[in-house]
Amino acid sequence: MAGQTNTPKYSNEFLSIGVGARGLAMSNSQVAHVADVTAGYWNPAGLLNISDKYQLALMHAEYFAGIAKYDYAAFATPVDSMSHLGVSIIRFAIDDIPDTRFLYDANGAINYDNIRFFSAADYAFLLSYARKMKFVKGLQVGANFKVVHRVAGNFANAWGFGLDAGAQLRRNSWNVGLMLRDVTGTFNAWTHNTELVIDVYTQTGNVIPENSVEVTLPKAILGVGKHFVVKSNFGVLASLDLLTSFDGKRNTVVKSDFASIEPSFGMEIDYKKLVFLRAGVGNVQEVKDFDGSTYRIFQANFGLGVQVKNLTVDYALTDIGDQSESLYSHVFSLKAGFNKK
Repeated sequence: MAGQTNTPKYSNEFLSIGVGARGLAMSNSQVAHVADVTAGYWNPAGLLNISDKYQLALMHAEYFAGIAKYDYAAFATPVDSMSHLGVSIIRFAIDDIPDTRFLYDANGAINYDNIRFFSAADYAFLLSYARKMKFVKGLQVGANFKVVHRVAGNFANAWGFGLDAGAQLRRNSWNVGLMLRDVTGTFNAWTHNTELVIDVYTQTGNVIPENSVEVTLPKAILGVGKHFVVKSNFGVLASLDLLTSFDGKRNTVVKSDFASIEPSFGMEIDYKKLVFLRAGVGNVQEVKDFDGSTYRIFQANFGLGVQVKNLTVDYALTDIGDQSESLYSHVFSLKAGFNKK
């Protein structure tokens, strides 16, 4: 069938959820100050701040009352004194979806044994590289090469490729970061197995899907963060990210036909860098009421973290949507470091 190219507004949106309970608790405001293995997702330049020779992170989360499963794993290690390498894997899926095309047998009777099950799953594989820049003190840059694979059972699948680029500038207690996601556009080539659905779609009047190319347009995230020392044992980290998308007008704080800007704010209080209390606010939207008036809603997130030697356990109470329409989820992530540098 003839192919087509389109740029949907929420292409590869599973890659916008975030990784690690720390980042989720701080409403994804991580670009400027991320300094661990999760930087492969948030800003690859941050991989250079890892204090371990090897660092591993794992996360499992469930959304929509356990219907959707979200899993993440990452590993990072230095290449030399000037550069780091990281690998990340992300899976977002709904499993065990019933395929009822053959629920009725040849005699017109219901036969539940004919029901089969499939998964609708999105995968992302990120290879990250970060390097220090000698000509500017505190400047470090990084890039991701990512492969995206999306499947809907045997009915359709897509392969995609893209690039991210990031930078961090660290000066004393101030951090500034820039992350360019899908900087060249990420292209997903969809292939549909129409033979499996053409009879059903024809009978029900549905459009027969065509093979197509889906393009994810670039996004830019500018972040700033500062760490404050409060007395001798307590510290406070405050961070602000501004996410700018270029795929048309979105329901964000600042919006236009050219670009939309969405702010997110996060804060972390630590005690001796061993116990952490976190909170964040983001996803601010304007909602129209039944009487025509409008009001703003937002997503608030909270979290905790505990570090014991080289092991860190983080927890986040987070939402995948706004604070009133979706169920909050409990998210746990684990980070382990080996051979401290």
